[in-house]
Order: sequence, then C-alpha cells, then structure tokens
Amino acid sequence: MIDVKTLCLGVLSRGDASGYEIRKEFEEGPLSHFSDAGFGSIYPALKRLLDDGQIVMLPHNGDGRPDKKLYRITPAGRHALYQSLIKTPSADKLRSDLMFILSFGHLLPPRHLDRIIGDRISDYRQMIATLEVEGSTAHRTPGERFVEGMGLAIYRAVAGYLEEHRHELVAAALMESQVA
Repeated sequence: MIDVKTLCLGVLSRGDASGYEIRKEFEEGPLSHFSDAGFGSIYPALKRLLDDGQIVMLPHNGDGRPDKKLYRITPAGRHALYQSLIKTPSADKLRSDLMFILSFGHLLPPRHLDRIIGDRISDYRQMIATLEVEGSTAHRTPGERFVEGMGLAIYRAVAGYLEEHRHELVAAALMESQVA
C-alpha cells in the first residue's frame, strides 16, 4: 500500500507545492482517486520527509499575504519515490458503501433501491463527462492520461452494468417485499 509520504513525494516530483496545494491534489486533482489524505496525515508526512532529508522547505513571499511554506523534493526524495514505484503493488481493494448497500438491496423498498441505483448511474455519468472534458488537456503526463483512461473505462463499465442489471435487484426487492 502506498503511504502518504510516498503520495506527497509523487506530488512534489511534479513541482514545488505548499501543504494546501498537496491536499488539493488529493481532493480535486489526479490523485483524488487514490487517497483521502487530509491535513491530519499530510503535515506529519511532510515533517517526516523533511526530517529524512527527502524534501526541503522553501520560504515563499506571499506578496502582502502571510508567507506560505513551499516544499521541494530532493534527490534523496526522488530516490525514495523511485524505490516505492518499483515495488510490486498490493492487490487492488474496492471499498464501496454502494456495494455494501446493494449486497442487501433485496431488503430495501424497491423504489428506494431503484432511486439509489439511478442516482449512482447519474453520478457515474457526470464523472465520465468530467473526465472526458479534463482528458482533453495536454498538460497531463502520459501516466496521468493512461490512468484517466483506465478510470473512464471503469466508470463506463460500472454505469453500463448498473443500467443493464438494476431491474434484477429491484425485482428481487419487490419479491422480498411481497413475502414480508
């Protein structure tokens, strides 16, 4: 499993960044699909990276605003990032509240279940549209474009599966409600 220190090194390998900018990468940027890292884990990771000499802190003049701390990866940090990247990745883990709910979907009122599935299809279709628009930007690295395409394939497949098979689970919920 990739730790927060490695995630921070990955962001900094693309350029200097503040802690806030690093967090934005995990919330809205290309890394938002990999981690939920927040300030509570980012700043301790940055401190450990500083202590280990894998990053340095640069003072940055805020042009009348308070100075913000910018971080820069060092050669030791690049080496640590490389060492993390060449390791065999752990197996993917899919954690999903939706999948848990759908596992017991037959116990829900059919209309409620159908609404949950319909809402998620809409969410996936919106994510697909967003990724298709963002995918047209040329500033992404080849790896980011590749992962973006992989994400699109996953979202399209899941949305398609839900659209094709939602009636099966809703029918099971309907049958369960008639028995109860």
